[in-house]
Amino acid sequence: MPLFGTKRTAASAPNAEASPLLESDHASASSYAGAPSRDDRTTTSQDPFPGVAQIDTAAGQLSSTERVWLFAGIFLVGCAYGLDSQVRSAFQAYATSSLNLHSTHSTINLLRSVVAVASQPTAAKVADIYGRFETITASILFYVVGTALEASATSVELLCVGAILYQIGWTCIVLLLEVLVADFSSMRSRVFFSYIPAIPFVFNTWISGNVTAAVLRVMSWRWGIGMWAIILPVCSIPLLTTLYSFGRRSRKLEAHSESKRATVNLFHQLDTIGLAILISAFSFTLAPLTLAGGTASHWRSPGIIIPLLFGLACIPTFIFWESRYSQAPLIPFRLLKDRGVWSALAVRSLLNFAWSTQGNYLYTVLVVAFDFSIETATRILSFFSFFGVFSGLMIGVVIYRIRRLKGIIIAGACIFTASFGILILYPGGATPDSQSGLIAAQIIMGLAGGLFAYPTQASIQASADREHVAVITSLYLSIFNVGSALGNCLSGALWTQLLFPTLQHNLSFQPNATLAQAVYNSPFSAIEHYPVGGEIRDAIIDSYKSVQKLLCIAGLCICVPMIGFAFALRDPKLSEQRVQPEASAESDD
Repeated sequence: MPLFGTKRTAASAPNAEASPLLESDHASASSYAGAPSRDDRTTTSQDPFPGVAQIDTAAGQLSSTERVWLFAGIFLVGCAYGLDSQVRSAFQAYATSSLNLHSTHSTINLLRSVVAVASQPTAAKVADIYGRFETITASILFYVVGTALEASATSVELLCVGAILYQIGWTCIVLLLEVLVADFSSMRSRVFFSYIPAIPFVFNTWISGNVTAAVLRVMSWRWGIGMWAIILPVCSIPLLTTLYSFGRRSRKLEAHSESKRATVNLFHQLDTIGLAILISAFSFTLAPLTLAGGTASHWRSPGIIIPLLFGLACIPTFIFWESRYSQAPLIPFRLLKDRGVWSALAVRSLLNFAWSTQGNYLYTVLVVAFDFSIETATRILSFFSFFGVFSGLMIGVVIYRIRRLKGIIIAGACIFTASFGILILYPGGATPDSQSGLIAAQIIMGLAGGLFAYPTQASIQASADREHVAVITSLYLSIFNVGSALGNCLSGALWTQLLFPTLQHNLSFQPNATLAQAVYNSPFSAIEHYPVGGEIRDAIIDSYKSVQKLLCIAGLCICVPMIGFAFALRDPKLSEQRVQPEASAESDD
């Protein structure tokens, strides 16, 4: 069975002979993600936005060679950003450690998650208005500038600015690749092809540790981060050239004349006010929860309480604005009432909430509490992605055959929960048994993730009508980052509140009164002076072990409601179309 269909013309029948794994049928512009809904408060033209028209044209005239080139470009970009994401977390830990503020690692991750939440709905709408090529190009620019700032940072503040700009670019690239996959795949094959950008994790996992160690051995963390400002743009050339050719074709269409209208209405279409409220809600709610920790409690400080209360007040304000005054709401509330949508959002957010709770400081725990080498620790940190892709590709083929998602998602959620039980048994220790237990738990967790991460994304897309696939995908990925933000928030709060007092208590037997502070601020440098087997290193291991165990217990508790929401999902028979017929029928009622 061929993976790619033959060239299709605008007159091709919907059932013309082609690969069932990758539909490329020509459809009306309204069938593409992001076309304006007739329920939108803004009066719109019958024609789609130029960005949607470009994909409309490409889908009807795409040749087999162009389709191969398109997905090869997606794969190549996935290679670059996948390896970067795997090694950057390690380099970021060394960056904060070198600046003597290792505990701000959680704060940086939190800021990145908050930015990711807000940038994805914006990117989805901009891509529909201006085009996939233009939006991906802008995303790469953010990525490059942010990476350069991170690599040259001399303070944590500059490191945070760079991390935010980098996260905007990285997040938008990830979203747009998934939207492109949805543009050119059927519901039946959606899970399988959604893994194309993630396939590089299969081999990146085994080289990421070597890359990290080699860079740190020869140069520094600055080069480890900065080199991606060159690598990613180069790897993006095939994809960008393909998308640019799509745009050139669409310039001959009448729909392109609508770009001036789209430019004038951009402020309303992006729902700038709603976006600002959403950013404020997450920023002022989540950041104080992490910043309140440290070596002394600041929960009574006005600098923590006032932003927290303001952030909480922004949540009902956002709902009120979106439901009453927004001309083009960021979130289609009609869809949120569908249990196929809200249950999928809950499953994905809780999955990331649980994983981030135990994974936010995992690299530090692996090196300090388990005594793994840099190479091994980096590889273990990538196990979730590696084994998730491996099992996900296999499950994608199974789903293509059985055309069902719900049972597989429930099984994945249950196995994922069980892996936390093993992590609780082995939260730290330099013994072979402890190390093997940790590795087994991470492998099981990764295999389970492949059973319900992307299948849940396909499930929520199956509930969306043809006009909201891009919006619902961006919402799903935003909630994905909400879960990460909550996990970073919880782990950061527990880490900053508990680790330093625990270190002080466990190291009280020795005369150096500043050792606990030194280990807390710069653990990688500190452990170089205290090898495994010594009394001081054992005390350090016990301190990190006790805090990591609490993080894993918290993750296990988060998994319980996740299983319940998995049972609430819908279970439609997946179709050969880009959207489920029943979802389109409901939107027409």
